[in-house]
Amino acid sequence: MADRDDHNESGPQRRRLLQAGLGAAALGVIPGAGQLAASAQAAFDWKRFKGEKIEVFLNKSPRGDLLTRFHKEFEDMTGIGVGSEMIPEQQQRQKAVIEFNSGNTSFDVIALSYHVQKRMFGKNKWMEDVRPLMADKSITDPNLDFADFSKGGMAWATQPDGRIDSLPFNIDPWVIYYNKELFDAKGVAYPKSFAEIIDAAAKLNDPAKGISGFVARGLKNANVPAWTSFLLGCGGGFVDATNGRLMTDNAAAVESAKIYQTLLSKYGPQGVAGYNWNEAQSLFLQGKAAMWLDGIGFAQPLEDPAKSRIVGKVGYGVMPPGPKAQVSAMFGDGEGISSFSKKKGPSWLYLQWASNKANQFRMLQAAAGAPVRNSAYIAAQTSTDIKAPRQWIECMLTSARIAQPGLPIIVPVTEFRDIFGIALTNMINGADAATELRKATAEFQPILDKSEKA
Repeated sequence: MADRDDHNESGPQRRRLLQAGLGAAALGVIPGAGQLAASAQAAFDWKRFKGEKIEVFLNKSPRGDLLTRFHKEFEDMTGIGVGSEMIPEQQQRQKAVIEFNSGNTSFDVIALSYHVQKRMFGKNKWMEDVRPLMADKSITDPNLDFADFSKGGMAWATQPDGRIDSLPFNIDPWVIYYNKELFDAKGVAYPKSFAEIIDAAAKLNDPAKGISGFVARGLKNANVPAWTSFLLGCGGGFVDATNGRLMTDNAAAVESAKIYQTLLSKYGPQGVAGYNWNEAQSLFLQGKAAMWLDGIGFAQPLEDPAKSRIVGKVGYGVMPPGPKAQVSAMFGDGEGISSFSKKKGPSWLYLQWASNKANQFRMLQAAAGAPVRNSAYIAAQTSTDIKAPRQWIECMLTSARIAQPGLPIIVPVTEFRDIFGIALTNMINGADAATELRKATAEFQPILDKSEKA
């Protein structure tokens, strides 16, 4: 288990850590990016669209908060006004589909979750292909440096037909946050396997003191990534590439579902079936949960004395190995321009600003997510203003090396989450895991088949 010096990161330690992390596959440079950067020369002017106004549609998250906080910087730099709406992600996703289907979006720029919306947005061509904008030297900042974007991030932003219809902003490997004070008090070490996660949760669960051994999302739809974090480690997957059949009711799927069921039904808080990430985060902030499984981008409030009762007591753990593999379920988000926007030029300037080096470094400073730019990690080597604990950065980089998509990359991913989310919620309430997965698989297979044929 990590010692008490996690927050005292020395310069040499940070340099060794970050230099090692930059070798991770998730932070590789995209092929051909140098040519894009080279084409962006000559008369560029941030004030070109002065007096215009754009509307930005964000989802409520640490990244959305960060961009909103610095919108005035963009307005001062460009003379472009920014109107923004930021709502919880599930409502944002629903509203986005309604507006795109109407053919007249109220927003010019939208934040998207790649793991949920990429395939749907791409298939419908709801977002603008930014490659022509990248090549236009009059509206692309020559200092944007496309070679700095990571391979993993740009893979998320690129559609199967080669269109790049967004710029990546964040990748989000899932990790286990743990309360070091609770672990130390009972002499429990950080788990080294899925079995040890259950064992630790059992030892640390203390209902009499209001402390849960483990917390994660239990709310239907939102809970699916928590299950798939175990599914991948059990050697499971989503769709058989050879025949298009779901693999969500086989032995690996059932084993992983039982792990999820045990942790939340036996060692989770009362009412956990209604928990999304924000309820789980709140419980952990109060020191009332020993472990919390979720994305690494939710760390920001944990080290904020104004919000957290456990400042200096938080451990950041890489997902332990499962029976078959050690995998961190990975998610990601970015920003794109609505294909219905009449202000594509000003919107392109916003995308460039949102994903620039300064904002990427700010995200790292605040522990608000995992940047998709190599420069953010390089800058951290010499910065004296990194709020993120050394262990958080190490956990993020290690997790990126073992990351795999935590959801199937399909169009009806929301339906997938809805159907399997109900099954998982039923399991928390006592239903048989194998039976629930069989029913969910049988219900979703025709939906997937119809989607693929369309």
